[in-house]
Amino acid sequence: MNRLMRYLGIAPKANAAVVDALFASIVAAARQQPLYARFGVPDTPLGRFEMLSLHMGLVLRATRGADGAVRDLTQTLTEEFFKDVDHSLRELGIGDTGVPKRMKKLASMFYGRVDAYARAIDEKDGAALAAALERNVTPDGKLADAAGLAAYAFGAADAAERSVANGFLDGRLAFGTAGMGEAA
Repeated sequence: MNRLMRYLGIAPKANAAVVDALFASIVAAARQQPLYARFGVPDTPLGRFEMLSLHMGLVLRATRGADGAVRDLTQTLTEEFFKDVDHSLRELGIGDTGVPKRMKKLASMFYGRVDAYARAIDEKDGAALAAALERNVTPDGKLADAAGLAAYAFGAADAAERSVANGFLDGRLAFGTAGMGEAA
């Protein structure tokens, strides 16, 4: 029944409020000014997609293997992420016929990045994470501070894990701040 309700766009109000709060936290983290000014992430639609993907991926990593309410909430949050991407494509002027093709490509890009970043974080391999971020985040493969962005991502991953253990189901999610090159 829960899947049918989600398919029809009917979600319990409490769950919708929690998803909205969690997604707002992801967006706020992805829009932190130092990500763009200090680390060199392009402030473009693709650059913003990359930062949303990074932070959403950190949530997926932090919740993997979860069951019950955390799993269901993560699924709904992932659906919200892709709805936002779809909406953004439409705002960029991509028509109804072009959106599905682009969504398929962006979904493939997203899950590839989630896998690469999670693997590097799990292995505590800063060089691999910096290389993956540099390769994926900028069209020319040159970030101003890939190592700094990787350090931030490691700290943000830890903060996301703590959030999942403490407050995620209530809509609380933190990644820290990007100002110092690592999460606070």
